[in-house]
Amino acid sequence: MRRILIIINDAPYGTEKAYNALRMAMTLQKDYDDSVEIRIFLMADSVLCGLPNQTTPTGYYNIERMLKSIIKKGGEVKSCGGCSEARGIDKLQLIEGIKLSNMKDFAQWIVESDKVIAF
Repeated sequence: MRRILIIINDAPYGTEKAYNALRMAMTLQKDYDDSVEIRIFLMADSVLCGLPNQTTPTGYYNIERMLKSIIKKGGEVKSCGGCSEARGIDKLQLIEGIKLSNMKDFAQWIVESDKVIAF
């Protein structure tokens, strides 16, 4: 099984980087279900992707729903604790299944990964 780490740096909305990263993760899970393990690390402004209760207009992508789908299919998602603290959200509830993490865990995921993709 290949481990693929996807690093997201941008906010959930405003650019489409988080959206495209999650589209890639969902496609990998769908098309290579038994042969890939998806891990996502949220850094910088992307830690905001992990907040629950996102409301978007009908027909517009929703980062929360995308993350929940990835987690439901076995993907792991961690959010940088230092980045969350810097943005004042480290004490807020995250989407179920997302874990607050640190640089040590991030470094370990990088070392353990077969592929690392950054958005």
